[in-house]
Amino acid sequence: MEKLSKQKLVLVGLTLFSMFFGAGNLIFPPYLGASAGTNTWIAMAGFAVTAIGFPVLGVVAVARSGGLDKLAGHVHPRFAFIFTLLIYLSIGPCLAIPRTASTSFEMAVVPFLKAGGSGALTQFLYSAVFFAIAFVVALKPDKLTDRLGKILTPCLLVLIVVIFAGCMIHPAGSYGIPAKSYGSNPFVKGFLEGYLTMDTIAALNFGIIISLNVRAMGVKQEASVVRETIHAGFIAGGVLLLVYSALAHVGAITGGTLGIGENGAQTLNQAVRFLYGNVGLVMLAVIFFIACLNTCIGLISCCSRYFCTIVPKVGYRTWALLFALVSLVISNIGLNRILEVSVPVLNAIYPVSIVLILLSFGFPDGRKWRAVYVCSIGLTGIASVLLSLEQAGLGFLNTGLSMLPFYDIGLGWIGPAIAGLLAGVLAGLSGNGNKI
Repeated sequence: MEKLSKQKLVLVGLTLFSMFFGAGNLIFPPYLGASAGTNTWIAMAGFAVTAIGFPVLGVVAVARSGGLDKLAGHVHPRFAFIFTLLIYLSIGPCLAIPRTASTSFEMAVVPFLKAGGSGALTQFLYSAVFFAIAFVVALKPDKLTDRLGKILTPCLLVLIVVIFAGCMIHPAGSYGIPAKSYGSNPFVKGFLEGYLTMDTIAALNFGIIISLNVRAMGVKQEASVVRETIHAGFIAGGVLLLVYSALAHVGAITGGTLGIGENGAQTLNQAVRFLYGNVGLVMLAVIFFIACLNTCIGLISCCSRYFCTIVPKVGYRTWALLFALVSLVISNIGLNRILEVSVPVLNAIYPVSIVLILLSFGFPDGRKWRAVYVCSIGLTGIASVLLSLEQAGLGFLNTGLSMLPFYDIGLGWIGPAIAGLLAGVLAGLSGNGNKI
């Protein structure tokens, strides 16, 4: 059985971590800590489920199934195509890729702009350079381990450790009183905040690039590639847990004394100003630039490879260039607008992704248990879409949706998912599962 050396496996794991760890991963943990205060670690437990646990399980599920299209195909081939397409568009040029540029601009450039400066022009020029770099690096997806795992990711981790160490040696204060949203049920609030990292849906796609890098290191047997990809997923999850915990602690220490701020970016800004002054701002700018660039490169790579399978006449380079250009335009809309749009979209897609991943472990034989997949995913999808539409402003849906179990805590899709699961199991046991 072919096997990567420990050093190479760690490098692949760090590469996967760097692809996960982008804009939202930097913003949300410190804001969670600042808002949750003394409830930080309860909230972090919930956050870890959706921002670490499910992403790692997603990598494992796709690796075991042989690809997202095969996993989603347990429901129906048409569903597999539409669902996969929606995921690639959401983590690609429509939301996640533009967010990497807009977030890094907010943190790496805006703090250094003079009042009254031409922010719009500066943002466009910055975005153009940012996506040009990402495009060039993404042209060789099989070399990402060398470029991300060996160079950029270690630099990123060192800088985060410096900030965390500063908070440990010279803390701004102590954990504050939890904000209202984290007062009553911090675990669930953290669970829902984990959606915003987009990592569970990203995990369903990153396996393609990771397996490509594993093969580039000399592992050719399919079973070995799957095993090493899974191992890399667990390494990435462990690093994510350490980094998220450090950032949450930084946020909690900062928020308790210096104030919560409007978002996690402001929280980190306050922390580094307190610890290192203007040098801290430069350090934070480099952190955001590296983290967002890493994720942008990974997303352009996996999206381009996927769309090559749909339209093979358009080559990988052309798709990569197209996604970079479209993302350049969308990124200049602004971070706040991108986040406003992303929340309802993620609330619609995320529950379906979670249920699909869990079903792959509980019911790995998709042919035998097709009814389970159809019923459970179908009801979950309907509920999550309606709940997202309600959140987007269609208040008339409240009357019916408010009757769902767990609706009050933002998890109204769980009831339909369980109902679909039970209906599918009964249909499967009765022998009618294949008729659905």
